[in-house]
Amino acid sequence: MSELVLDTKAGLRKGGARGAEVVPGNPSQSRLLQALRYTDPTLQMPPTGKLPDQVIADFEQWIAAGAPDPRVDPVTASASPAPLKGMSIELGRKWWAFQPVREIAAPKVKNATWPRAKIDSFLLAALENKGLETSPRADPRTLIQRVYIDLTGLRPTYEEVDAFAKDSGPEAYERLIGRLLASSHYGEAWGRHWLDVARYGEDNPTSDATNPPYVYAWRYRDWVIKAINDDMPYDRFVKLQLSADLMPGVKRDDFRALGYLGAAPAYHKEPRLSAEVLDGISTDEWDERVDALGRGLLGITVACARCHDHKFDPITQKDYYSLAGVFASTTRAERPLLDIDSKTETRFLWVEQRLFDLSVLSSVLSDKNPTNPEWAARRLVGVKAEVQQLLAEMEALKNRYPALAEHAERMVEKRRFLVSQDPFMNSVYDAALYVNGADPFLTEMDYRPGQARDLPVLFHGNVASPGGPAPRGFLTVLSQGSDNVFRTGSGRLELGEKIFTDAAPLTARVIVNRVWGWHFGQPLVGTPSDFGTQGEKPSNSELLDDLAARFISHGRSLKWLHREIMFSAAYQQSSRPRSDGEKADQANTLLWRMNPRRLDIEAYRDSILQAAGTLNEALYGPSIDLDTSGANRRTVYGRVSRRQLNMMLKLYDFPDAMQTSPGRDLTTTSLQQLFVMNSSFLQEQAVALAKIVEKEPDDSARIRGLYRRILARDPNLKEIDLGLSYLAHATLAQFAQALLSTNEVIAWR
Repeated sequence: MSELVLDTKAGLRKGGARGAEVVPGNPSQSRLLQALRYTDPTLQMPPTGKLPDQVIADFEQWIAAGAPDPRVDPVTASASPAPLKGMSIELGRKWWAFQPVREIAAPKVKNATWPRAKIDSFLLAALENKGLETSPRADPRTLIQRVYIDLTGLRPTYEEVDAFAKDSGPEAYERLIGRLLASSHYGEAWGRHWLDVARYGEDNPTSDATNPPYVYAWRYRDWVIKAINDDMPYDRFVKLQLSADLMPGVKRDDFRALGYLGAAPAYHKEPRLSAEVLDGISTDEWDERVDALGRGLLGITVACARCHDHKFDPITQKDYYSLAGVFASTTRAERPLLDIDSKTETRFLWVEQRLFDLSVLSSVLSDKNPTNPEWAARRLVGVKAEVQQLLAEMEALKNRYPALAEHAERMVEKRRFLVSQDPFMNSVYDAALYVNGADPFLTEMDYRPGQARDLPVLFHGNVASPGGPAPRGFLTVLSQGSDNVFRTGSGRLELGEKIFTDAAPLTARVIVNRVWGWHFGQPLVGTPSDFGTQGEKPSNSELLDDLAARFISHGRSLKWLHREIMFSAAYQQSSRPRSDGEKADQANTLLWRMNPRRLDIEAYRDSILQAAGTLNEALYGPSIDLDTSGANRRTVYGRVSRRQLNMMLKLYDFPDAMQTSPGRDLTTTSLQQLFVMNSSFLQEQAVALAKIVEKEPDDSARIRGLYRRILARDPNLKEIDLGLSYLAHATLAQFAQALLSTNEVIAWR
């Protein structure tokens, strides 16, 4: 350990194990300045790239002025670092989240008539222990709306609500859930939940030459929706996203699943940057993959071990680089949809990437003011010659695979679109990535098909300070037995297997907890992406373990899990508040009532379109621009940009697609109110609604028609009177917009 502490004044003055980092009044003797200047290859901060010269000059001026530090340390502050709070591997293997799951007998309860499912007994036992009662069943009109929104992201029609209210017994309720689970709209709603976890996006924060948009990302989104609709077992669902190309017997269509990695966030790799800087950028990308897999699939913050052993959880820095090596051995590619022999395809995927890189180099070398004109001219000749050679090689494939030759030409011509329907998909393949800094003026990315790469442990995460090797492998604390090393290719295939063998109990707990949270509005583990020591413990550990065990025994079927949850009496409870419940359990952790919630932006927008009769319910296909007039497809088909997110999505708390999302953080802002008042989208839908009901005989009937379409209910007498008063001074479209702006539209109970 460096023993360096910079978050206290005393720590800054003391320095670390190597001595003082800052010598007030003497910049030349201050190691901090040396680290910022990158003069010592073993001490470079920040490790991801050198700061601008002006910023470094500011540090130099500050040190020369005596390094004034206005901070006042508390009396208890210490210049010595606090000991790491992490646990050993041996102790970590005893952590609750890593233990096997097993079915647990339902606890005995006093109110034996209430439970409708095994879930209920666990919840009721906890409530009775606190002296709390359950809430009555929600009324039929509320219940059908809850189920529709929950499973499909759409509201039921007035007629559907009315029919269910007249026949809402247990059998009718079970038939309703079965029908909605069989609906294709189910996959659209629940596929979107997964896309939050998968940090789905269709471009990157910058649109630089080396970072074009993922024009086929929509094919991954469509695959997710279809897989959810088909109730693909969760283990296969995940494994295909990691290694569909390496699994035996996988249909080509399922290669679309590799968009999970193939459309992951990436960063601009400017060829004029140094090899060291590009090495740092590459490690940032691998870090993102480790974080997405760690928090998204395993529910643990593996990425916290990038620069040192995890301070809290039993994850070593070596474990981190063992996982990162899997992604250092995996390269993004635009893979053809058509079947193709593996040898030809591997060569094509490399040529495709090489042509793209050469086109970038050609642009750089054609700069009007190159650093070295003679060198640039020579290199440009070589680049152009290599391009022609590779194009000729692809042209030779034209008779067998015409799409490949056409695609190769697009790589050179830089035909860039936001979305494409060409027969390709964003994907990955096994190819180790290295950075080639042999040229003094340009740095190239070196992709090596069929090779795997073991990374070294980087001291403080610094690419210039490599340590011992970290063979590709799985997390030690989760591994069963002594061998956790991957030996086949990149290791993606073995990684998928380990997640559902060695880590099966943890993986089941994580997805069951997520599904529970999406149904109830709050998960059993309040930190769904962190089951480690810094996360929350389960509010009902026996319930979580039992449900996870039964999820596994039922083939990891998400539809089974939905039924198990939604058939419960707990799920069917009223959401009405009660003073006794709020006094004893204000956060409703014990679920003494159902949680009322606000629709997410997808369900909100879709329900408005549905009410206006303008919703296009077509399945699948290329993404649309949600701001385009007439863009009336479901919101899940809207383009998700990491660079410039659609304003409506941004206003209503759409997650950051640069990282895996544990859940939606819902906010209420004045901008949302301005949106419903002034947006052209709301106004257009209000006009469409007005046209539907204007044929009614009088204003009372028109008001009733709008209430039925928007709120799926009839207005009461007071609401009709208010509507009539409003229409005396406003248009029918304005009244429709007012109704669309009410809390009842965006809330569900």
